Amino acid sequence: MKILIIEDEKLLADSIGKLLEKQGFEVEIVYDGEVGVAYAELGIYDLLILDVMMPKMDGYAAAEKIRAKRLGVPILMLTAKADLEDRIRGLNSGADYYLAKPFDTRELLACINALLRRQGAQVDEVTFGNTSLDLASAMLVCGSEQVRLSAKEFDIMRYLFQTGERNLSKEAILTRVWGYDSDAVENHVEVYIGFLRKKLASIGSDIRIEVVRRLGYHLEVKKDD
Repeated sequence: MKILIIEDEKLLADSIGKLLEKQGFEVEIVYDGEVGVAYAELGIYDLLILDVMMPKMDGYAAAEKIRAKRLGVPILMLTAKADLEDRIRGLNSGADYYLAKPFDTRELLACINALLRRQGAQVDEVTFGNTSLDLASAMLVCGSEQVRLSAKEFDIMRYLFQTGERNLSKEAILTRVWGYDSDAVENHVEVYIGFLRKKLASIGSDIRIEVVRRLGYHLEVKKDD
């Protein structure tokens, strides 16, 4: 699970980040609203933790911009402004939950897990066409046939299953699977897509990984001739 923290209080942001990493989450942190929106628009995060009072763009405006892009990622809003009107404004701007500072870390973790469950992020498998991806075993399954995926293959396949027929750019896949600081290049994506196409074919899947020039990859169900 990948979480983006958008919080201008560096010490608080970093401490939340360390807490979440200990819980097994991948975490990235940005320190102002404008940059946070740009990161969120990549569509690679399972959850956003968003502060209200920030430079350049406050959390309310950031949430509104994210929702205007039709991104359904859960947003947990953090703020010292705990009045009823502030909470209502936060929820109306697109937040899924509004947590007032100071907060207990146990409550923060409970909120995060609840939002992820609500989004279906804790399911055991995802399906497209006649093929399923078992999230516990990293197996691609089609009828009685199955094949195990490597770690990188699994991450890419899961991302493709989640986005379905929407195009994923090579840059988005690189960022999601290899991370911002990686030396990986677009050829790495092409190589792993090739591996996945062969594994899909080996189990008789009706899924095709199609590519659209300049837009990226998406899944299609192969139609019978």
